[in-house]
Amino acid sequence: MKRIKAMTAMALCSMVTFSTLSSHAAEEPLMDPRFCQTCHGVDGIGNEGIQAPRIAGMEPWYLKRQLHSFKDGLRGTHPQDIEGMEMQPMAAILSDAEIDEVTRWVGSWPYVPAEPTLQGDADRGRTLFTPCASCHGNQAQGNEALNAPALQGQNDWYLLTQLKNFKAGYRGAEAGDRFGAQMRGMAQMLADEQAMIDVISYINTLGKK
Repeated sequence: MKRIKAMTAMALCSMVTFSTLSSHAAEEPLMDPRFCQTCHGVDGIGNEGIQAPRIAGMEPWYLKRQLHSFKDGLRGTHPQDIEGMEMQPMAAILSDAEIDEVTRWVGSWPYVPAEPTLQGDADRGRTLFTPCASCHGNQAQGNEALNAPALQGQNDWYLLTQLKNFKAGYRGAEAGDRFGAQMRGMAQMLADEQAMIDVISYINTLGKK
């Protein structure tokens, strides 16, 4: 039932978005495609009900790459990636210039770390996180040079969904998605969902003052 409600909410999100785009299309080319808030929230802090993650404070270079990945069919095409399939048509209708505009706009939102919702064994997660740190940093702060986004402060339910998607091959299996393929390989190192929850629980402890 929860899954059905989430899918219904995402469908309504898509309807609102395309309605907004249609009204713009009748007037002039869309130069301000700021419909992200429909799903990701007015402050860009995410919406668990429809699995729309926090984008406020997300690195512009990473956001831009993901929008292009969705647009180019490198992400959000697997039938089991329900949330990705909802995002893919949102990105597909954007021009490169509009993606640049969205990236600049979202990049200006203040960073607000998401509240933890998962509880696992953070001590075990510390050990499991060791190989992750080689790309994402020892504080999960991200590393642009290695094309690895920050993980700290992201919605933990979103991180869990994406790890499960990578491990199952729902994400990172498309030809040409070399960064996704790298992450897919790393996800195989986590034995099961509990291991994922444990490593994410450790990530939730990082960046705290």
